[in-house]
Amino acid sequence: MGKSIVKRWIFNYLSISVILLVLTVIGAAFAVRTYYYENVKADLEELGSDAAEQYSHALENGSEREWLTAYVQRIEKKESLDTAVFSEDGNVICLSGGVPQNGDALALPSANRESDDRPKFRTDSGEGGEKLMTYTVSLPEGGDADLIRYFKPLDAVDKKVMKWIFLFLAAALLLLASFAAPTLLFMNTIVKPVRELRATAHRIAQGDMETRVEKMYDDEIGELTDSINHMSEEIKAADSMKNDFISSVSHELRTPLTAIKGWAETMSVGEPDSETLSKGLGIIINESERLTGMVEELLDFSRIQSGRMVLAMDKTDLLAELGEAVYMLRERAAKEKKHFVYDEPESLPPVLADRNRLRQVFINIIDNALKYTPVGGVIGIEVRSEDEKINVVISDTGCGINEKDLPRIKEKFFKANKTVRGSGIGLAVADEIMTLHKGSLQIESKEDVGTTVTITIPVLDRDDEKML
Repeated sequence: MGKSIVKRWIFNYLSISVILLVLTVIGAAFAVRTYYYENVKADLEELGSDAAEQYSHALENGSEREWLTAYVQRIEKKESLDTAVFSEDGNVICLSGGVPQNGDALALPSANRESDDRPKFRTDSGEGGEKLMTYTVSLPEGGDADLIRYFKPLDAVDKKVMKWIFLFLAAALLLLASFAAPTLLFMNTIVKPVRELRATAHRIAQGDMETRVEKMYDDEIGELTDSINHMSEEIKAADSMKNDFISSVSHELRTPLTAIKGWAETMSVGEPDSETLSKGLGIIINESERLTGMVEELLDFSRIQSGRMVLAMDKTDLLAELGEAVYMLRERAAKEKKHFVYDEPESLPPVLADRNRLRQVFINIIDNALKYTPVGGVIGIEVRSEDEKINVVISDTGCGINEKDLPRIKEKFFKANKTVRGSGIGLAVADEIMTLHKGSLQIESKEDVGTTVTITIPVLDRDDEKML
Protein backbone atom coordinates (compact mmCIF):
# COMPACT_ATOMS: atom_id res chain seq x y z
CA MET A 1 0.00 0.00 0.00
CA GLY A 2 2.83 2.38 0.91
CA LYS A 3 4.55 1.76 -2.44
CA SER A 4 1.29 2.32 -4.26
CA ILE A 5 0.73 5.68 -2.55
CA VAL A 6 4.30 6.79 -3.27
CA LYS A 7 4.04 5.71 -6.90
CA ARG A 8 0.81 7.62 -7.32
CA TRP A 9 2.39 10.65 -5.73
CA ILE A 10 5.44 10.44 -8.01
CA PHE A 11 3.24 10.08 -11.07
CA ASN A 12 0.62 12.69 -10.15
CA TYR A 13 2.68 15.29 -8.32
CA LEU A 14 6.38 14.86 -9.03
CA SER A 15 6.02 14.18 -12.77
CA ILE A 16 3.79 17.22 -13.21
CA SER A 17 6.24 19.33 -11.21
CA VAL A 18 9.15 18.12 -13.36
CA ILE A 19 7.24 18.88 -16.56
CA LEU A 20 6.33 22.36 -15.34
CA LEU A 21 9.92 23.06 -14.27
CA VAL A 22 11.29 21.79 -17.60
CA LEU A 23 8.85 23.99 -19.50
CA THR A 24 9.81 26.91 -17.27
CA VAL A 25 13.55 26.34 -17.90
CA ILE A 26 12.93 26.05 -21.66
CA GLY A 27 10.91 29.25 -21.62
CA ALA A 28 13.53 31.06 -19.55
CA ALA A 29 16.33 29.80 -21.82
CA PHE A 30 14.46 30.98 -24.90
CA ALA A 31 13.88 34.39 -23.28
CA VAL A 32 17.59 34.75 -22.39
CA ARG A 33 18.68 33.66 -25.86
CA THR A 34 16.24 36.14 -27.42
CA TYR A 35 17.50 38.88 -25.12
CA TYR A 36 21.18 38.36 -26.04
CA TYR A 37 20.50 37.93 -29.74
CA GLU A 38 18.35 41.06 -29.80
CA ASN A 39 21.18 42.98 -28.12
CA VAL A 40 23.57 41.76 -30.86
CA LYS A 41 21.08 42.88 -33.51
CA ALA A 42 20.67 46.27 -31.86
CA ASP A 43 24.47 46.77 -31.80
CA LEU A 44 24.75 45.77 -35.46
CA GLU A 45 21.90 48.09 -36.45
CA GLU A 46 23.60 50.97 -34.66
CA LEU A 47 26.91 50.23 -36.45
CA GLY A 48 25.11 49.99 -39.79
CA SER A 49 23.34 53.30 -39.27
CA ASP A 50 26.62 55.04 -38.38
CA ALA A 51 28.38 53.43 -41.36
CA ALA A 52 25.73 54.66 -43.80
CA GLU A 53 25.98 58.18 -42.42
CA GLN A 54 29.80 58.21 -42.49
CA TYR A 55 29.84 56.75 -46.05
CA SER A 56 27.57 59.59 -47.17
CA HIS A 57 30.09 62.13 -45.82
CA ALA A 58 32.94 60.26 -47.53
CA LEU A 59 31.14 60.48 -50.87
CA GLU A 60 30.78 64.21 -50.45
CA ASN A 61 34.49 64.54 -49.65
CA GLY A 62 35.56 62.26 -52.48
CA SER A 63 37.33 59.84 -50.10
CA GLU A 64 35.07 56.81 -50.60
CA ARG A 65 37.73 54.12 -51.12
CA GLU A 66 40.03 55.33 -48.33
CA TRP A 67 37.18 55.54 -45.88
CA LEU A 68 35.93 52.07 -46.71
CA THR A 69 39.35 50.47 -46.19
CA ALA A 70 39.94 52.37 -42.95
CA TYR A 71 36.44 51.63 -41.68
CA VAL A 72 36.70 47.91 -42.25
CA GLN A 73 40.07 47.72 -40.45
CA ARG A 74 38.85 49.93 -37.58
CA ILE A 75 35.70 47.89 -37.00
CA GLU A 76 37.71 44.65 -37.01
CA LYS A 77 40.04 45.92 -34.31
CA LYS A 78 37.61 47.88 -32.20
CA GLU A 79 34.48 45.72 -32.30
CA SER A 80 36.06 42.29 -32.94
CA LEU A 81 33.70 42.23 -35.87
CA ASP A 82 34.40 41.14 -39.46
CA THR A 83 33.08 43.24 -42.30
CA ALA A 84 32.74 42.94 -46.08
CA VAL A 85 31.80 45.70 -48.56
CA PHE A 86 30.07 44.77 -51.83
CA SER A 87 29.49 46.63 -55.05
CA GLU A 88 26.12 46.76 -56.75
CA ASP A 89 27.05 43.88 -59.09
CA GLY A 90 27.99 41.68 -56.11
CA ASN A 91 31.76 41.95 -56.21
CA VAL A 92 33.72 42.35 -52.98
CA ILE A 93 35.31 45.79 -52.73
CA CYS A 94 37.06 45.23 -49.39
CA LEU A 95 36.82 42.94 -46.40
CA SER A 96 38.47 42.19 -43.08
CA GLY A 97 40.75 39.21 -42.62
CA GLY A 98 38.31 37.15 -40.56
CA VAL A 99 35.49 37.16 -43.08
CA PRO A 100 34.53 33.57 -43.97
CA GLN A 101 35.32 32.68 -47.54
CA ASN A 102 32.63 30.03 -48.02
CA GLY A 103 29.97 30.76 -50.63
CA ASP A 104 27.06 30.80 -48.16
CA ALA A 105 28.45 33.64 -46.09
CA LEU A 106 29.44 35.79 -49.04
CA ALA A 107 26.50 34.96 -51.28
CA LEU A 108 24.65 38.15 -52.07
CA PRO A 109 20.93 38.29 -52.70
CA SER A 110 19.36 40.43 -55.41
CA ALA A 111 20.78 43.96 -55.52
CA ASN A 112 17.75 45.50 -57.11
CA ARG A 113 16.94 48.39 -54.75
CA GLU A 114 13.39 48.79 -56.05
CA SER A 115 12.48 45.26 -54.97
CA ASP A 116 14.97 44.70 -52.19
CA ASP A 117 14.28 41.31 -50.64
CA ARG A 118 17.65 40.91 -48.97
CA PRO A 119 17.33 39.69 -45.38
CA LYS A 120 18.98 42.10 -42.98
CA PHE A 121 19.77 39.43 -40.42
CA ARG A 122 20.78 35.87 -41.15
CA THR A 123 22.53 33.11 -39.26
CA ASP A 124 25.41 31.48 -41.17
CA SER A 125 28.30 29.14 -40.49
CA GLY A 126 31.95 30.04 -40.83
CA GLU A 127 34.72 27.90 -42.30
CA GLY A 128 35.37 26.26 -38.92
CA GLY A 129 31.72 25.56 -38.36
CA GLU A 130 31.25 28.45 -35.90
CA LYS A 131 27.91 30.20 -35.81
CA LEU A 132 27.78 33.72 -37.28
CA MET A 133 25.09 36.37 -37.37
CA THR A 134 25.22 38.39 -40.59
CA TYR A 135 23.73 41.84 -40.92
CA THR A 136 23.38 43.55 -44.29
CA VAL A 137 23.17 47.37 -44.59
CA SER A 138 22.41 49.23 -47.81
CA LEU A 139 24.72 52.21 -48.40
CA PRO A 140 23.66 55.54 -49.96
CA GLU A 141 23.70 55.70 -53.75
CA GLY A 142 26.35 57.55 -55.71
CA GLY A 143 29.42 55.45 -54.96
CA ASP A 144 30.95 52.15 -55.96
CA ALA A 145 29.81 50.42 -52.74
CA ASP A 146 26.28 49.07 -52.55
CA LEU A 147 26.16 47.48 -49.12
CA ILE A 148 28.11 46.45 -46.05
CA ARG A 149 27.75 43.02 -44.47
CA TYR A 150 28.80 42.48 -40.85
CA PHE A 151 29.77 39.03 -39.51
CA LYS A 152 29.26 38.65 -35.74
CA PRO A 153 30.53 35.39 -34.10
CA LEU A 154 27.90 33.99 -31.76
CA ASP A 155 30.02 31.51 -29.75
CA ALA A 156 30.55 33.95 -26.89
CA VAL A 157 26.85 34.83 -26.86
CA ASP A 158 25.85 31.14 -26.89
CA LYS A 159 28.22 30.46 -23.99
CA LYS A 160 26.48 33.15 -21.96
CA VAL A 161 23.11 31.66 -22.87
CA MET A 162 24.29 28.15 -21.87
CA LYS A 163 25.58 29.52 -18.57
CA TRP A 164 22.13 30.90 -17.85
CA ILE A 165 20.51 27.62 -18.88
CA PHE A 166 22.75 25.73 -16.43
CA LEU A 167 21.84 28.22 -13.72
CA PHE A 168 18.14 27.77 -14.47
CA LEU A 169 18.53 23.97 -14.40
CA ALA A 170 20.38 24.12 -11.07
CA ALA A 171 17.70 26.40 -9.63
CA ALA A 172 14.97 24.08 -10.93
CA LEU A 173 16.64 21.01 -9.43
CA LEU A 174 17.13 22.83 -6.12
CA LEU A 175 13.51 23.94 -6.15
CA LEU A 176 12.34 20.42 -7.01
CA ALA A 177 14.46 18.98 -4.20
CA SER A 178 13.13 21.58 -1.75
CA PHE A 179 9.60 20.47 -2.64
CA ALA A 180 10.22 16.75 -2.99
CA ALA A 181 12.26 16.13 0.19
CA PRO A 182 9.71 17.52 2.68
CA THR A 183 6.87 15.96 0.72
CA LEU A 184 8.54 12.54 0.80
CA LEU A 185 9.03 12.91 4.54
CA PHE A 186 5.40 13.91 4.88
CA MET A 187 4.33 10.95 2.73
CA ASN A 188 6.27 8.69 5.09
CA THR A 189 4.28 10.05 8.03
CA ILE A 190 1.15 8.87 6.20
CA VAL A 191 2.42 5.62 4.72
CA LYS A 192 3.94 4.25 7.92
CA PRO A 193 0.78 4.63 10.06
CA VAL A 194 -1.36 3.28 7.20
CA ARG A 195 0.84 0.20 7.01
CA GLU A 196 0.45 -0.29 10.76
CA LEU A 197 -3.31 0.19 10.48
CA ARG A 198 -3.46 -2.37 7.67
CA ALA A 199 -1.45 -4.87 9.71
CA THR A 200 -3.65 -4.26 12.75
CA ALA A 201 -6.85 -4.66 10.72
CA HIS A 202 -5.46 -7.94 9.37
CA ARG A 203 -4.74 -9.18 12.90
CA ILE A 204 -8.25 -8.19 13.99
CA ALA A 205 -9.67 -10.07 11.00
CA GLN A 206 -7.69 -13.11 12.16
CA GLY A 207 -9.37 -12.89 15.57
CA ASP A 208 -6.77 -11.00 17.63
CA MET A 209 -9.06 -8.56 19.44
CA GLU A 210 -6.35 -7.45 21.88
CA THR A 211 -4.26 -5.72 19.23
CA ARG A 212 -4.12 -1.92 19.24
CA VAL A 213 -2.48 0.77 17.11
CA GLU A 214 -0.29 3.42 18.72
CA LYS A 215 -1.65 6.89 17.97
CA MET A 216 1.19 8.93 16.48
CA TYR A 217 -0.54 12.05 15.16
CA ASP A 218 -3.51 14.12 16.24
CA ASP A 219 -5.03 14.46 12.76
CA GLU A 220 -7.12 12.43 10.30
CA ILE A 221 -4.67 9.52 10.64
CA GLY A 222 -5.01 9.81 14.40
CA GLU A 223 -8.80 9.77 14.08
CA LEU A 224 -8.55 6.66 11.90
CA THR A 225 -6.31 5.08 14.54
CA ASP A 226 -8.89 5.85 17.21
CA SER A 227 -11.59 4.36 14.99
CA ILE A 228 -9.60 1.15 14.45
CA ASN A 229 -8.92 0.82 18.17
CA HIS A 230 -12.56 1.56 18.99
CA MET A 231 -13.67 -0.96 16.38
CA SER A 232 -11.42 -3.59 17.96
CA GLU A 233 -12.93 -2.88 21.37
CA GLU A 234 -16.47 -2.99 19.98
CA ILE A 235 -15.82 -6.27 18.16
CA LYS A 236 -14.31 -7.71 21.32
CA ALA A 237 -17.34 -6.60 23.33
CA ALA A 238 -19.74 -7.90 20.68
CA ASP A 239 -17.88 -11.20 20.54
CA SER A 240 -18.06 -11.48 24.32
CA MET A 241 -21.79 -10.67 24.27
CA LYS A 242 -22.32 -13.20 21.49
CA ASN A 243 -20.61 -15.90 23.55
CA ASP A 244 -22.64 -14.91 26.60
CA PHE A 245 -25.79 -14.95 24.47
CA ILE A 246 -25.04 -18.42 23.10
CA SER A 247 -24.33 -19.66 26.61
CA SER A 248 -27.48 -18.00 27.96
CA VAL A 249 -29.72 -19.26 25.15
CA SER A 250 -28.24 -22.74 25.45
CA HIS A 251 -29.05 -22.71 29.15
CA GLU A 252 -32.52 -21.27 28.52
CA LEU A 253 -33.24 -23.96 25.94
CA ARG A 254 -31.81 -26.74 28.07
CA THR A 255 -34.09 -25.98 31.05
CA PRO A 256 -37.49 -26.34 29.30
CA LEU A 257 -36.26 -29.20 27.14
CA THR A 258 -35.08 -31.07 30.24
CA ALA A 259 -38.43 -30.46 31.95
CA ILE A 260 -40.39 -31.61 28.87
CA LYS A 261 -38.25 -34.71 28.44
CA GLY A 262 -38.36 -35.56 32.16
CA TRP A 263 -42.14 -35.28 32.48
CA ALA A 264 -42.69 -37.08 29.18
CA GLU A 265 -40.56 -40.00 30.47
CA THR A 266 -42.40 -39.93 33.82
CA MET A 267 -45.79 -40.11 32.16
CA SER A 268 -44.66 -42.84 29.75
CA VAL A 269 -43.70 -45.22 32.60
CA GLY A 270 -46.65 -47.23 33.82
CA GLU A 271 -50.02 -45.58 34.23
CA PRO A 272 -49.60 -42.22 36.04
CA ASP A 273 -52.45 -41.04 38.22
CA SER A 274 -54.59 -38.16 37.10
CA GLU A 275 -52.82 -35.63 39.34
CA THR A 276 -49.38 -36.55 37.99
CA LEU A 277 -50.71 -36.54 34.42
CA SER A 278 -52.35 -33.15 34.87
CA LYS A 279 -49.26 -31.66 36.46
CA GLY A 280 -46.93 -33.12 33.82
CA LEU A 281 -49.06 -31.93 30.93
CA GLY A 282 -49.26 -28.47 32.48
CA ILE A 283 -45.49 -28.26 32.81
CA ILE A 284 -44.98 -29.53 29.26
CA ILE A 285 -47.43 -26.93 27.93
CA ASN A 286 -45.83 -24.10 29.93
CA GLU A 287 -42.29 -25.03 28.91
CA SER A 288 -43.37 -25.42 25.28
CA GLU A 289 -44.80 -21.90 25.46
CA ARG A 290 -41.48 -20.68 26.86
CA LEU A 291 -39.64 -22.29 23.95
CA THR A 292 -42.09 -20.80 21.48
CA GLY A 293 -41.62 -17.35 23.03
CA MET A 294 -37.83 -17.65 22.83
CA VAL A 295 -37.96 -18.74 19.19
CA GLU A 296 -40.32 -15.88 18.31
CA GLU A 297 -38.02 -13.44 20.10
CA LEU A 298 -35.03 -14.71 18.08
CA LEU A 299 -37.01 -14.50 14.84
CA ASP A 300 -38.06 -10.93 15.65
CA PHE A 301 -34.47 -10.00 16.34
CA SER A 302 -33.40 -11.57 13.03
CA ARG A 303 -36.08 -9.60 11.17
CA ILE A 304 -34.98 -6.36 12.80
CA GLN A 305 -31.31 -6.99 11.99
CA SER A 306 -32.11 -7.68 8.34
CA GLY A 307 -34.68 -4.87 8.06
CA ARG A 308 -37.49 -7.32 7.29
CA MET A 309 -39.81 -6.42 10.17
CA VAL A 310 -43.03 -5.04 8.70
CA LEU A 311 -45.70 -3.49 10.90
CA ALA A 312 -49.43 -3.82 10.21
CA MET A 313 -50.32 -0.27 11.24
CA ASP A 314 -53.93 0.52 12.09
CA LYS A 315 -56.07 2.67 14.36
CA THR A 316 -55.53 1.03 17.74
CA ASP A 317 -56.97 1.29 21.25
CA LEU A 318 -53.85 1.33 23.41
CA LEU A 319 -55.80 0.63 26.61
CA ALA A 320 -57.23 -2.58 25.12
CA GLU A 321 -53.79 -3.94 24.27
CA LEU A 322 -52.31 -2.89 27.61
CA GLY A 323 -55.30 -4.38 29.46
CA GLU A 324 -54.85 -7.70 27.67
CA ALA A 325 -51.17 -7.79 28.56
CA VAL A 326 -51.99 -7.10 32.22
CA TYR A 327 -54.69 -9.77 32.18
CA MET A 328 -52.27 -12.36 30.74
CA LEU A 329 -49.68 -11.74 33.48
CA ARG A 330 -51.93 -10.95 36.45
CA GLU A 331 -52.43 -14.60 37.36
CA ARG A 332 -48.69 -15.24 37.21
CA ALA A 333 -48.09 -12.26 39.52
CA ALA A 334 -50.59 -13.67 41.99
CA LYS A 335 -48.90 -17.08 41.97
CA GLU A 336 -45.53 -15.42 42.58
CA LYS A 337 -47.08 -13.29 45.38
CA LYS A 338 -46.35 -9.99 43.62
CA HIS A 339 -48.82 -7.14 43.43
CA PHE A 340 -50.14 -5.28 40.38
CA VAL A 341 -51.22 -1.66 40.84
CA TYR A 342 -53.02 -0.56 37.67
CA ASP A 343 -55.57 2.22 37.67
CA GLU A 344 -56.93 2.11 34.11
CA PRO A 345 -58.10 5.50 32.79
CA GLU A 346 -61.57 5.79 31.31
CA SER A 347 -60.44 6.66 27.78
CA LEU A 348 -57.47 7.67 25.68
CA PRO A 349 -57.08 8.95 22.14
CA PRO A 350 -56.36 6.19 19.61
CA VAL A 351 -52.85 5.56 18.29
CA LEU A 352 -51.47 4.36 14.96
CA ALA A 353 -49.87 1.03 15.78
CA ASP A 354 -49.44 -2.64 15.07
CA ARG A 355 -51.62 -3.97 17.88
CA ASN A 356 -49.78 -7.31 18.15
CA ARG A 357 -46.34 -5.68 18.31
CA LEU A 358 -47.54 -3.05 20.78
CA ARG A 359 -48.96 -5.78 23.03
CA GLN A 360 -45.63 -7.64 22.65
CA VAL A 361 -43.79 -4.62 24.04
CA PHE A 362 -46.14 -4.32 27.02
CA ILE A 363 -45.81 -8.04 27.80
CA ASN A 364 -42.03 -7.90 27.53
CA ILE A 365 -41.68 -4.94 29.91
CA ILE A 366 -44.20 -6.31 32.48
CA ASP A 367 -42.56 -9.75 32.25
CA ASN A 368 -39.17 -8.18 33.02
CA ALA A 369 -40.68 -6.31 35.96
CA LEU A 370 -42.02 -9.60 37.35
CA LYS A 371 -38.67 -11.35 36.83
CA TYR A 372 -36.69 -8.81 38.79
CA THR A 373 -39.23 -8.04 41.53
CA PRO A 374 -38.97 -10.12 44.71
CA VAL A 375 -41.88 -11.79 46.53
CA GLY A 376 -44.15 -9.11 47.99
CA GLY A 377 -42.92 -6.50 45.52
CA VAL A 378 -45.12 -4.13 43.55
CA ILE A 379 -45.44 -3.57 39.80
CA GLY A 380 -47.13 -0.25 39.08
CA ILE A 381 -48.67 0.71 35.73
CA GLU A 382 -49.71 4.26 34.95
CA VAL A 383 -51.06 5.69 31.68
CA ARG A 384 -51.26 9.39 30.88
CA SER A 385 -51.77 11.50 27.77
CA GLU A 386 -49.81 14.70 27.25
CA ASP A 387 -48.62 16.85 24.31
CA GLU A 388 -50.15 14.62 21.59
CA LYS A 389 -48.37 11.61 23.10
CA ILE A 390 -49.33 8.77 25.38
CA ASN A 391 -46.92 7.63 28.07
CA VAL A 392 -47.20 4.18 29.62
CA VAL A 393 -45.07 4.08 32.76
CA ILE A 394 -44.29 0.61 34.20
CA SER A 395 -42.35 0.59 37.46
CA ASP A 396 -41.25 -2.09 39.89
CA THR A 397 -39.64 -2.41 43.29
CA GLY A 398 -37.09 -4.96 42.11
CA CYS A 399 -33.32 -5.18 42.32
CA GLY A 400 -32.74 -2.32 39.90
CA ILE A 401 -29.87 -1.89 37.44
CA ASN A 402 -26.30 -0.91 38.19
CA GLU A 403 -25.48 2.61 37.05
CA LYS A 404 -22.62 1.46 34.81
CA ASP A 405 -24.88 -1.11 33.08
CA LEU A 406 -27.81 1.25 32.50
CA PRO A 407 -26.47 2.86 29.25
CA ARG A 408 -26.08 -0.60 27.69
CA ILE A 409 -29.30 -2.17 28.90
CA LYS A 410 -30.95 -1.95 25.46
CA GLU A 411 -27.97 -3.39 23.58
CA LYS A 412 -28.47 -6.74 21.90
CA PHE A 413 -27.19 -9.77 23.85
CA PHE A 414 -26.47 -7.64 26.93
CA LYS A 415 -27.73 -8.90 30.30
CA ALA A 416 -27.13 -6.82 33.39
CA ASN A 417 -28.22 -9.63 35.71
CA LYS A 418 -27.04 -13.01 34.45
CA THR A 419 -28.71 -14.90 37.30
CA VAL A 420 -32.19 -14.29 35.85
CA ARG A 421 -33.37 -16.28 32.85
CA GLY A 422 -33.67 -14.52 29.52
CA SER A 423 -31.95 -14.23 26.14
CA GLY A 424 -30.82 -10.61 26.51
CA ILE A 425 -32.51 -9.42 23.31
CA GLY A 426 -36.04 -8.72 24.54
CA LEU A 427 -35.41 -5.07 25.36
CA ALA A 428 -33.50 -4.56 22.10
CA VAL A 429 -36.50 -5.90 20.17
CA ALA A 430 -38.97 -3.80 22.21
CA ASP A 431 -36.90 -0.64 21.69
CA GLU A 432 -36.76 -1.24 17.93
CA ILE A 433 -40.52 -1.82 17.76
CA MET A 434 -41.17 1.49 19.51
CA THR A 435 -38.74 3.26 17.17
CA LEU A 436 -40.70 1.87 14.20
CA HIS A 437 -43.83 3.33 15.84
CA LYS A 438 -42.11 6.76 15.99
CA GLY A 439 -42.11 6.41 19.75
CA SER A 440 -39.51 5.65 22.38
CA LEU A 441 -38.64 3.39 25.29
CA GLN A 442 -36.82 5.06 28.18
CA ILE A 443 -35.42 3.26 31.23
CA GLU A 444 -34.58 4.76 34.61
CA SER A 445 -33.27 2.61 37.43
CA LYS A 446 -31.54 2.69 40.76
CA GLU A 447 -29.90 -0.35 42.23
CA ASP A 448 -31.80 -1.96 45.15
CA VAL A 449 -34.65 0.51 44.61
CA GLY A 450 -36.34 -0.43 41.36
CA THR A 451 -36.75 0.33 37.67
CA THR A 452 -39.12 2.57 35.75
CA VAL A 453 -39.77 2.07 32.02
CA THR A 454 -41.58 4.79 30.08
CA ILE A 455 -43.13 3.75 26.76
CA THR A 456 -44.07 6.75 24.61
CA ILE A 457 -46.17 6.64 21.45
CA PRO A 458 -47.75 9.52 19.49
CA VAL A 459 -51.53 9.74 19.25
CA LEU A 460 -53.25 9.26 15.89
CA ASP A 461 -53.40 12.57 14.03
CA ARG A 462 -55.80 13.53 11.27
CA ASP A 463 -53.30 13.04 8.45
CA ASP A 464 -52.56 9.48 9.56
CA GLU A 465 -56.27 8.76 9.96
CA LYS A 466 -56.98 9.91 6.39
CA MET A 467 -54.37 7.49 5.07
CA LEU A 468 -56.00 4.45 6.74
